[in-house]
Amino acid sequence: MASVDSIEDNTGFAEKNGATFPILADPSKETARAYGVLGGHGFANRWTYYIGPDGVILKVDKDVNPAQAGAQLVGNLQALGVPGS
Repeated sequence: MASVDSIEDNTGFAEKNGATFPILADPSKETARAYGVLGGHGFANRWTYYIGPDGVILKVDKDVNPAQAGAQLVGNLQALGVPGS
């Protein structure tokens, strides 16, 4: 997961929500720009990139629903044939 928020904000979000995965802090928005997710007002669009072990982008999901993101993620991983998904 990546966010244009600060490390402190991301840490607070992770603690509040019990996140057990790393969150990239991108307050300079350099990574968001590189992936084309930075919106007009400086906020990042909520997109999911599926990147293979070789670094190739396999899929970009631009229709992420936060309430269903977990199920969407698992479904997309299964569709891509990712083992253990």
